[in-house]
Amino acid sequence: MPLTPITDLEIFARVAAAGNMSAAGRDMGLSPAVVSKRISHMEERLGARLFQRTTRQLKLTETGKGFYDRIIGILNDIEEAEAFVSQLNAKASGILRVTAPTGFCRRHMAPYLAGFLQQHPELNLELHLTDSIIDIVGEGIDLAIRVAELDDSSLVARRLAPCHRVICATPDYLERHGVPQTLSDLAQHNCLTVGFQSVWRLEGPEGHATLRVSGNLRSNSSDVVHEALLSGLGIGLRSTWDVSDDLKTGRLRILLPDYHESARLGVYAVYPCRQFVPAKLRVFVDFLAQLYGPEPYWDRGLNIRRWQPTVKKPILRAAP
Repeated sequence: MPLTPITDLEIFARVAAAGNMSAAGRDMGLSPAVVSKRISHMEERLGARLFQRTTRQLKLTETGKGFYDRIIGILNDIEEAEAFVSQLNAKASGILRVTAPTGFCRRHMAPYLAGFLQQHPELNLELHLTDSIIDIVGEGIDLAIRVAELDDSSLVARRLAPCHRVICATPDYLERHGVPQTLSDLAQHNCLTVGFQSVWRLEGPEGHATLRVSGNLRSNSSDVVHEALLSGLGIGLRSTWDVSDDLKTGRLRILLPDYHESARLGVYAVYPCRQFVPAKLRVFVDFLAQLYGPEPYWDRGLNIRRWQPTVKKPILRAAP
């Protein structure tokens, strides 16, 4: 026998409590005829009479009373469960599991977490730091902070900030090895790479450029490459969120400033579902979006020249 729909159980409970189909129907926004029909269908499905009907009154049968006593607790539990979910969605509480790149979190998340958590004392953060892309659904992660040019995905992605990457090196390295004047000059230099992709995809005056580079150091750790770059080991393609302080103090110098990675590159908040986003996730993403914004604080004061195509103005001629 199929299970009775929850809505029919709610109708039955309302009628039993009110002792009147019309009153129960008004409470639920249903006509007395609809209520009567639903009760009759439920009795047919159960194979038992739940109410004794007369022209003047409606009373529970013994079977109906036993049924009511058993389902009213179930309906109350469902109401409590729904209230629990609504409360979680309305208030930032519980554990929020976040994955993020190690260096980005250390520089641009960790210093601001104290203020955020003071505003949300019932919220706890679990940070899983890695420079690798992980399956957030399979790993039970609520939110991923990714610095990437995202492909289409079933996941929801909110852009928190642009991400600029620049080719750079220390003045000491450039003094010893010379300053590259063109992209092709980089073939003669020691280029440091993160991960195991030795290809830099750039945009510049000629459009898209794919450059295969080589060097004596590769690492899956962005922090390791950053420190090696500062030691004068070679040239790197680095995000300004990582090297902005080094650029401002002169420890690093931007090379070939007309060339950058794709303008689609950004800092993104990625999470599994758009509907019914829990408050704990929503407030954290809003916090980061407000903290960074379309002009993130780490780029302020940097003279980042992004090449733009020249638009020729029309030549205006005087009317004869």
